[in-house]
Order: sequence, then C-alpha cells, then structure tokens
Amino acid sequence: MTPKIGDKAPTFELKTLKSGRLIDVHIAEEIGKQQIVLLFFPFAFTSVCTKEMCDVSGALSEYESLDAVVYGISVDSPFAHEAFAKANHISITLLSDFNREVSTLYGVLFKELLGLKGVSKRAAFVIGLDGNILYAESSDDPTRLPDFARINESLRS
Repeated sequence: MTPKIGDKAPTFELKTLKSGRLIDVHIAEEIGKQQIVLLFFPFAFTSVCTKEMCDVSGALSEYESLDAVVYGISVDSPFAHEAFAKANHISITLLSDFNREVSTLYGVLFKELLGLKGVSKRAAFVIGLDGNILYAESSDDPTRLPDFARINESLRS
C-alpha cells in the first residue's frame, strides 16, 4: 500500500555504485539528518527519466538550501545507474531497487509497463526530519513528471 501524508515512512536499504564500489544506503540512518526526497522512475536512459534526473541534478543546490537530500530510485542495476549518471552528468544519488522490494514497499510498482514486468512507477515522496511522509505522489502515466513545485513547498513547511 502506498504511504500517505502523515504516515511513518517505510525504511529500507538499497545499493548505489560510487567510483566502482557498491555502497549500501540505509534510509533509516538518514532520517533526522535532513529531509529526504525519494524520486522513483521507470528506466535509466529513457527520455523522460533522463530529463527528470538532469533537471533535479541541476536544481540540487535548491534542495540543499532546503536541507534536503534527493535520491533517484529505479529497478535498474547499480552498474546501469553509474553509466546513466556519467553519461548525463546526474549528480543525485541513484539507488538500485533491482529486487523490486522498495518499489513494492512504497506501492509504486507497475505489474507491467510496455510488456515488461516489475517496473517502478514515476513517484515522489518527501520524508520529514521526524520520519513521516510530508508529500506523496504516484502516477500510472510514466510520462508525467512529479509536481516539483508542490515537492518544494512541502520541504519549506
């Protein structure tokens, strides 16, 4: 079931690849340090996902000024994420939900998209310092970007 505003955010551990090393990111350890923006996206190297991750990377200083860290999450491997980030100058941390556990936990997994099973929906969640969901959005339309104005508004409140 998709978490709603006010719910305690489900915690998880996912992998990222930095300089050729797999690193575990534990969201539970990040709660209370900064607000957290989770951006689920369907596929690396697709036009809409590339635009989203590049736009957010370009606005990273704005998120940092709001005391927020941003993570992109998809079912792509950490190796694909590293290549995607390098090819497109993406500076946010990309987390691999290769086993589809977190997309399932957050209720944002397509049963099927374009004939492929188990793909993350385009979704956004903001987790406050207290670990509660401040903003939640999920779309069944993979071409529809999250409402970044509302995301930023939730970070300011």
